[in-house]
Amino acid sequence: MYTGLVEELGSFAGRSGERYRFNAALVLSDAAIDDSISVNGCCLTVVEMGDGWWEADVSAETEKRTALGSLAEGDPVNLERCMRYADRLGGHLVQGHVDGVATITHPAPDLRVAVPPEGGLRRYLVEKGSVTLNGISLTCFDISDDDEGGCEFSVALIPHTMAMTTMGTAQPGDPVNLEVDVLARYVERLLGQNGAVTDDVRVRHD
Repeated sequence: MYTGLVEELGSFAGRSGERYRFNAALVLSDAAIDDSISVNGCCLTVVEMGDGWWEADVSAETEKRTALGSLAEGDPVNLERCMRYADRLGGHLVQGHVDGVATITHPAPDLRVAVPPEGGLRRYLVEKGSVTLNGISLTCFDISDDDEGGCEFSVALIPHTMAMTTMGTAQPGDPVNLEVDVLARYVERLLGQNGAVTDDVRVRHD
């Protein structure tokens, strides 16, 4: 579990098959094999590490569902160590399980993102609600729906976020990993997909 507050801007050092290598410093200061590190919002497991680098195995399924496969050597990546339960939750609860790949349509600071209809993610996005883009906890607003079930929304980026993350240099057409607020999924599950309270919930709470 993560907070969506990027700790370090690392870089992609290349790959050999499923093995990806990343350059980093801060997130390795107390890291160990089997630790989890978020890379652009994807929860990856440290399998090898050395002085200023670490490696993770990325499955074909992860490549299919995220934008990690589009990384080129030298590309910057947002890195965050998994949270400890004693830490402050400065962003929101982020699982590191990417729900889909969105596309930037307008650059920072007034960043705008297009969400495809696939996966039905639109229903989890609400005005002034939390969303994770490339591992960054952000607030979405000005949501506009399209005719196919997708949407676009805006996020406002402060100078610090632009300087400390990949969003400062992101351009229209760039893919970004999107994770919706997991609390929205839990609420949907409890109420049922039609928004009504299910019989199971009534039985347990009446």
